[in-house]
Amino acid sequence: MLISQTTEWIIFGAIVVFLLYLDLRVGHRKAHQISLKEALLWSLLWIICGLTFGVGVYYINGPTKGWEFITGFLLEKSLSVDNLFVFLLIFRYFHIPRQYEYHALFWGIIGAIIIRAVFIFAGVALVEQFNWIIYLFGAFLIYTAVKMAMAKDKEIHPEQNPLIKFLRRFIPITHEYHSTKLFIKRNKRYVATPLFVIICMLMTMDVMFAIDSIPAIIAITRDPFIIYTSNVFALMGLRSLFFALAGLLRAFHYLHYGLSVLLFYIGVKMLISWFFHIPTLLSLGVIIFILSVAVLASLWHNKKLSLVTPQQNPTNTNNPADKNGQE
Repeated sequence: MLISQTTEWIIFGAIVVFLLYLDLRVGHRKAHQISLKEALLWSLLWIICGLTFGVGVYYINGPTKGWEFITGFLLEKSLSVDNLFVFLLIFRYFHIPRQYEYHALFWGIIGAIIIRAVFIFAGVALVEQFNWIIYLFGAFLIYTAVKMAMAKDKEIHPEQNPLIKFLRRFIPITHEYHSTKLFIKRNKRYVATPLFVIICMLMTMDVMFAIDSIPAIIAITRDPFIIYTSNVFALMGLRSLFFALAGLLRAFHYLHYGLSVLLFYIGVKMLISWFFHIPTLLSLGVIIFILSVAVLASLWHNKKLSLVTPQQNPTNTNNPADKNGQE
């Protein structure tokens, strides 16, 4: 079953608009604090939507394109998990009320979808025009992987961000939040709220994320439709994933290293592409294996840590040492 590429883009656009409307106007019409149960249900819904779209690509464009989408979707979803740490730090820095976090992420990711379109089409055009750039991308991913593995704590300094400096120089910004409003009128002029600054910050951070993730998925496929659609479906589920994993991110001790190994593998795949092609299904298996090992190792680490941590019982008053200490 084959349809024109224009029709594919129209169908994709209609699906995305419908899902975003469903998300914002039906699921999160009123600003509220997202519960773990709600976040997990929406995360599952977005994953099902992404995989269902992949099945559609499989039947319309054939097995090759279908598996490329699934692999790209899983790759982008995996790399986006590491970005959640940065989102968490941004929210803590600006002390955003929890009921407004989802709204900030929604519009931040809308901007990210637009930004990634520019990166994707520019990246694919460069690779098609200058094939040697694929090796430059590969070397950059290996460098990023090593840098990620050696990094300890993530730190961000929003006050040093050029865009934030620009905003504060030319746009007056309040210190108080005003519900989900981005601008308010004060003294006959419009003033930006901290929520507007946060959304701008999220979009500029995604530029940095795209520099890593777009070359990685170009190693899987050079089809702009597959690259962009897998990116968009991975991004749209990022908001719910943030609330589902925000309290658990620190528990995955080795996930950070797993993602660095994943980037290293993709970088090597690019560098050897001139004499050896790694099949998409094999790459999919490698990605699943690396993530599984990282998660299982993290769970083992947490279990081992809980066993060696001494358990204290504050209710026990029969300890002689306590009596001596009190005397």
